[in-house]
Amino acid sequence: MKNTFELAHVGINNSNAEQARELRDLLCLMFNLDPRQGKKSEFAGTFFECVRSQYLGTHGHIGMSTPDLSAAVEELAEKGFGFNQETAAHFEDGRLQNIYLDGEFGGFAIHVMQQQPPATH
Repeated sequence: MKNTFELAHVGINNSNAEQARELRDLLCLMFNLDPRQGKKSEFAGTFFECVRSQYLGTHGHIGMSTPDLSAAVEELAEKGFGFNQETAAHFEDGRLQNIYLDGEFGGFAIHVMQQQPPATH
């Protein structure tokens, strides 16, 4: 069975923290998004991650989420795609949280991540 993927966000590389904040503020103004500060990035809503440095991907990265990351990684590996193991992050229980594929695609790195469960009220 094929896994489903959804676009989670677009990561945009910047030269420094000030440039990342300026881009975040512009995107928030443009699309009526809420700004949020992360550990290494500035976020404009959930759509844009303005990275405070030049990270993976010439232009940045594309974040894709999936409900079953371990099955998605297995499927992608079967299709011949490799992974940058140095980028792997894990949940406290040891499950894979996210990882980048090896290489670039159209100047972008691709980041696959475990989809967050829907919020319960």
